[in-house]
Amino acid sequence: MDYRSTASFGKRQEYIAIAEMLRLGFDVYMTLVDDQQIDCVVRHPTIPPKYTDIQIKARSKNAKNAATFAALEIRNPRENFVFVFYSEPCDSYWVMPSLDLVAMANVGKSGKIKGSTGLI
Repeated sequence: MDYRSTASFGKRQEYIAIAEMLRLGFDVYMTLVDDQQIDCVVRHPTIPPKYTDIQIKARSKNAKNAATFAALEIRNPRENFVFVFYSEPCDSYWVMPSLDLVAMANVGKSGKIKGSTGLI
């Protein structure tokens, strides 16, 4: 995979995941920047409306471990914050609330990954 493909893989996968949410009938609002770990926001048809912040993470077919998402930073885990994981080799999505992710994940104990969260 060349640099251009590698550099744009994450963004392409975000758009694909968002397109899938739209296909499933969700109201999806995209952010202009991803500085708060929010790739998009989903509006639920409740009264009053409820919103869920979505962070999308993807692994390419060239990844050593197709279903491993290591060194994740999870800022401000909360009830309305959800991670969508996509593995290209497995052609599968996983959806996990941030509070569950923090409870189930491994936390790096030393080195570069100290304090980061990972799903293995």
